[in-house]
Amino acid sequence: MAPKVTLTVIVHNDAHRLPRAVASLRRQTLRDVEIIISDDHSTDSTPQVARELAAQDPRIRFLRLPENSGGCGAPRNAAIGVARAPYLMFLDSDDELPDNAAETLLRALRDSGADFAIGGVERVRTDTGRVTPWHPHLFTEARTVRGIRESPEFLFDHLSTNKMYRRAFIDRCDLRFPVGIHYEDQLFSAQAFCLADAFAVVPDPVYRWFISPYEAEDALSISNQRHRIENVRDRVGVARLIDTFLTEHGHAALRADKDYKFLKHDVRMYAGDLPQREPGWIKQFTEEICPYLNTLAPAAYARLPRDQRVVLGLLRSGRLDEARTAARSLGRAIAPREVTRGAAGQVFWGDSVPAEPDLATELDVSDLELTERRFPRALLRHEITQVEPGPGGVLDLSVRTWDPGLQLPVGPVAAMLRLAAGRGLSTPFRLDVVHPGLYEGSVRLDLAAVRMPPHGFAGTRHPALALTHRGERNSGPLLAPLDFPRQRGSVGRHFVTVEPEGRGAGRLQIVWERQGAAARIEPFLGPLRRSAGPRVRRARALWRGITKN
Repeated sequence: MAPKVTLTVIVHNDAHRLPRAVASLRRQTLRDVEIIISDDHSTDSTPQVARELAAQDPRIRFLRLPENSGGCGAPRNAAIGVARAPYLMFLDSDDELPDNAAETLLRALRDSGADFAIGGVERVRTDTGRVTPWHPHLFTEARTVRGIRESPEFLFDHLSTNKMYRRAFIDRCDLRFPVGIHYEDQLFSAQAFCLADAFAVVPDPVYRWFISPYEAEDALSISNQRHRIENVRDRVGVARLIDTFLTEHGHAALRADKDYKFLKHDVRMYAGDLPQREPGWIKQFTEEICPYLNTLAPAAYARLPRDQRVVLGLLRSGRLDEARTAARSLGRAIAPREVTRGAAGQVFWGDSVPAEPDLATELDVSDLELTERRFPRALLRHEITQVEPGPGGVLDLSVRTWDPGLQLPVGPVAAMLRLAAGRGLSTPFRLDVVHPGLYEGSVRLDLAAVRMPPHGFAGTRHPALALTHRGERNSGPLLAPLDFPRQRGSVGRHFVTVEPEGRGAGRLQIVWERQGAAARIEPFLGPLRRSAGPRVRRARALWRGITKN
């Protein structure tokens, strides 16, 4: 008798994580499954581990490709070719399925009669354990979508792994993964969405995606290889294949939605990395991506947040250094360094009014309302211009603040450097006006003065700058010089690292590690906090209540 569902885990040189992935398949509450380990011709001990796993469970089959394909498409296609069940799911060897994933999706498929079912995804950071949902707005309720045109926002979910497919649908549409190009999921998923008469949506998480941002370079997942120009080329190549498919299969009307997804998700990830990229890399990046960006629907650009429109406008016009500066504001309430008013009262990013009408549309930041905001929400920009390390954990910082909305007085401003580490540190200083809209000051950050709890402190913190004006406070991130060398040393009972944040805006970043006895007890602190935390919080609340009376 054929199993109900085929669960395929693809693997290449991942012997140490494969058992975890397979264990999640063996734990499925739906017991009548077959498990195919599809090995893309690994050269480590993966084949031996896979055979040992197959010997432990008769439901497991081991499939090994005769040569390495270099991607995910070929091992998935090979598994489709030998699968015996009427329903299919896919898993990567570094991820997991929640225990009830297969049962949940199979029930949704059978109840709805849809061609495939789709569920939520938990993204788990391996370095911090933090869990965040993938596009949670797509998975708010159980529903059946009668064709992608009914809900084109699902094009944002380009994963193939959080879905269960009817084998009859796969065969009827001759759906297979492209081989020889990365991001094959994106084409496969776009085709599935467009070819399906209906797909079922469940709000429950059905896939656990482990994100490892600090893997060794030779072990980086494809999504973490954005530093490689070949990675950019593959993303653009897959996007062009999707465009061709949409046109050839009568879905050209979806092009603007697909373009918006490409800009809002795919390009946004590269744009967020620009502050940390060298000028030569940024030039190569624009040469690869801008010819394609120029073909995308203007309506897709109009839907983007203003900060992203500014960065893309600068890239497409060749103003690469400015694009790198603007990218430090992406996703954060950080002002431009400078703005310029046009003849009609518009406010433009930068020191001049753009001559090209298309660029002027993208750089028009009037919608930021720089002058109309109340001071606590005012957009400012704080940057460290110089870092002078001193003895014993002392850092002398030269700070520059831009106020393009002219919210601050033309005179001294009370400032506070805040560091939320241990029990915190607040250091007051003064910003003096250079000219309206620009202020400078200096402040000493004494890391030895940070008040630490008895058991010490371990973690990463980013100092913030708070300004006070007319009794109101405005707080924002403090950006670091991206080229200043990492400072490392002992401060009291801790080993401290001071560096620019390695991603995004590039904030000043300080990392504490316990030393000595505190370091030896660190493995036990987490469980102790989890067990004692509620009691400690209740005791603190009671004490505060007593002392207030």
